[in-house]
Amino acid sequence: MSSLIAVRLETDGGTVLLLARLSYAADQPYTVRADFFDGPAVLASWQFDREMLVEGLSRPVGEGDVTLRPHREAGGDEVRIGLRSRADDLEGQAVLFVDVGALTGFLDRTYEVVGEGEEFLDLDTLLQEFLAR
Repeated sequence: MSSLIAVRLETDGGTVLLLARLSYAADQPYTVRADFFDGPAVLASWQFDREMLVEGLSRPVGEGDVTLRPHREAGGDEVRIGLRSRADDLEGQAVLFVDVGALTGFLDRTYEVVGEGEEFLDLDTLLQEFLAR
C-alpha cells in the first residue's frame, strides 16, 4: 500500500514543496519506504522504522542520520524529519515537515496490513536469499 503526501523541504533559500510516496508492505513489516519527488524526478529514497515514525508523532526520537520530533506550526501540527546522508564522501542534510494528520492516516492504514505486535520476519527465508547471492 502507498500514499502520496505533501511535504515541505526547508532550505537556506526558503521552502520547497515536494511530494513523498510512503509505501508499506507486509513482507517488510518494520519498514516504511519514502520516495521524495520534485515533479517526475525522485530526489531521494529513505527507509524508516514504522515504530519510530509513530513515536515521532508525540516525542523526539532518533539520532544520527534520522531524527523525528513533533513541531507546531501556525497551520497545524507537523512532524519535523531531519535527514543526514554521507554517500561517496559527500555529506548532505535535509529538514522536512509532514502534516501529522496525513502521516497518522498513512500509519493507521499500515496497521490494517500488519497489526501492532504482529510483525514477523521469516529469517530462514531471508538468510537463504542472502546466501544465494
